[in-house]
Amino acid sequence: MKSDSKMPAPMDPAVLAERFQTLATKSQAAVQGFLASRPDVANIGMGDPAKIGQAFFELTTRLMADPRPVARAQIELWEQSVSLWARTWRQLLGGEPLPVNAPDKRFKHPEWAENAIFSYIRDSYLLSARAILSAVRGVKGLDEETSRKVEFYTRQFVDALSPSNFLATNPEVLSKTIETGGDNLLSGLTNLLTDLQRGKGRLSVTMTDMDAFRLGENIATTPGKVVFQNEMIQLIQYTAMTEQVRKTPLLIIPPWINKFYVLDLQPKNSFIRWCVGQGHTVFVISWVNPDARQRDKSFEHYMLEGALAAMAAIEKATGERAVNCVGYCLGGTLLASTLAYLAAKGDDRVKSATYFVTLVDFVASGDMSVFIDTEQLAALEARMNEKGYLDAQDMATSFNMLRANDLIWSFVVGNYLLGKEPVPFDLLYWNSDATRMPAAMHSFYLRNMYQENNLARPGGITLDGTPLDLRKITTPTFILGTKEDHIAPWKSAYRATQLYGGPVEFVLSASGHMAGVISAPGSKYGHWTNSSNPATADEWFKTAAEGQSSWWPHWDGWVTPFSGGQVAARTPGEGLSIIEDAPGSYVRVRSDA
Repeated sequence: MKSDSKMPAPMDPAVLAERFQTLATKSQAAVQGFLASRPDVANIGMGDPAKIGQAFFELTTRLMADPRPVARAQIELWEQSVSLWARTWRQLLGGEPLPVNAPDKRFKHPEWAENAIFSYIRDSYLLSARAILSAVRGVKGLDEETSRKVEFYTRQFVDALSPSNFLATNPEVLSKTIETGGDNLLSGLTNLLTDLQRGKGRLSVTMTDMDAFRLGENIATTPGKVVFQNEMIQLIQYTAMTEQVRKTPLLIIPPWINKFYVLDLQPKNSFIRWCVGQGHTVFVISWVNPDARQRDKSFEHYMLEGALAAMAAIEKATGERAVNCVGYCLGGTLLASTLAYLAAKGDDRVKSATYFVTLVDFVASGDMSVFIDTEQLAALEARMNEKGYLDAQDMATSFNMLRANDLIWSFVVGNYLLGKEPVPFDLLYWNSDATRMPAAMHSFYLRNMYQENNLARPGGITLDGTPLDLRKITTPTFILGTKEDHIAPWKSAYRATQLYGGPVEFVLSASGHMAGVISAPGSKYGHWTNSSNPATADEWFKTAAEGQSSWWPHWDGWVTPFSGGQVAARTPGEGLSIIEDAPGSYVRVRSDA
């Protein structure tokens, strides 16, 4: 077998510059025309397409001035492609399959490695993807914000073009189509139309069997009662599982970006149930799923009517003023703000503070920052002000884009090309049960935290007339980061160790933002500990000790000295009237209803 095909030679930089000038002019006109004819596009996710288009126009302008990064990337791609071409021909002639450099879940089907054609398609795509990203990263003269935005959306484009995402270039889909006579594609079309209908015209990809779980029946089942509620929260007190309980109650403040029951999925992975089993009297805030009626609720309201109202209710329910607190993600940011507020007033009721994957110093907030600049915030605020809130799907789309291959494209292939029915998965059910954000609160949060990093500055934020200073917090602090976190990067979470005025312990869990937190004893994820807190996260990790088990028992050992000894088990309703059974009614309000 012989081939006389020739690889194309790399293009002359001068020719590239001329083409980029034409590209820049046409792309700006195309983007403007597209947005003028499709105003609905501006309502998808948290990003602003106009600003994304402007970022890429700036990229092409820089490339016009200096096309060398693309020229270098093309030369490297050409050389690597020649080598790949030669190796592919050797495989076609009976040689060994090409080695796979690194595992990639998109290409796990054996045909990607064993079939020379699909192996070539895979590797040529990976070479091209690396070349494109390398060229984008090599462009000089872009400001940091534009550079980050261009790289992020280029990666979205590259991921979308993976050959695994298309019928004709995915061997698993082709095999399934032949095997079923095309029934998989018909099933996939049915799944697609169902998702479009469920999203009311917007594609809302189904990640799990949405009929497999029922709150209070087979998910969020830890026994308890709602003992307090106001316009913002329901407070759940869980029923004791031990004859003796710890004197100091435990208050968990979850994020209101999602619902609290990520901490109470199944009995085997419920952090709430596990804490009750360790003898804690556990209280959890269940936030309202806001609508236009809460449009003016601010971050301050979440503190006054949320965290502080819950603490006051706990004192009535138990007779104990002191509490241990856990804050998760945005709930942790609220907890830190609340503790700074209490510190300014000389109130020491919180005996210990635990933060799960929480940012309080947002100077390096990861890929979430691509959605947040002055122009995009203004556009987002205009959209929020129309309804009084941010749509749940907008926030969910933005989060899913941070892990597009896992949370978007894998389901596109499975649901629409392979025609699979989604399997029951508690964590993905929770992930699909997103909440809305009040306009006033979300605007304050994005501007003051993400954009201006005011919480990390003494007096940078004032709540209820009180300037906040995290350095005045002397409460013993436990901080949990997760190694693969795309939402609250662990190195950014670590920065808080240098802010608080009291003793701090930092622990790093394996896995990501959710799975690393709900890593129950017996799970496959371990953790790292270090008794010292050097200036940087990298220094901390160099001397950290690795543990093969869950971090939960380590945390329980840390919080025990602040738990005040043992008292007789408490029963919900002793100090406050029972309103309804857990998990309550606030958590049942769905955003897609």
